[in-house]
Amino acid sequence: QVQLVESGGGLVQAGGSLRLACAASGRTFNTYSAGWFRQAPGKERDIVAAITGNGGITYYADSVKGRFTISRDNVKNTVYLQMNGLKPEDTAVYYCAARITIDSGTRYYTDKKAYNYWGQGTQVTVSS
Repeated sequence: QVQLVESGGGLVQAGGSLRLACAASGRTFNTYSAGWFRQAPGKERDIVAAITGNGGITYYADSVKGRFTISRDNVKNTVYLQMNGLKPEDTAVYYCAARITIDSGTRYYTDKKAYNYWGQGTQVTVSS
């Protein structure tokens, strides 16, 4: 019932910036909890950032705190990940995810198993 499509990935130099977007369709995204995850080849898919459906609370993995910002525009039904000060170790496929539950407006989730819907992923490559 919900489709998520990521965009904005690419190749950047260390220290550069990218802005990822996750557009939701098929249903209003307003109250969906959302997260960004990343997965490097041969590695687990791990949490990067998460946000409540109402945008009021955010979470960041320690590795990206202070560099990445998750936000959402519920009019556009889009969740963003602004990535600044990119490092080679940020290289991965980035996925957005949504969880649709009655409490999603005020909660976020860091466990990938909690999410109902996933985008196709977008590649982020940071060169040194």
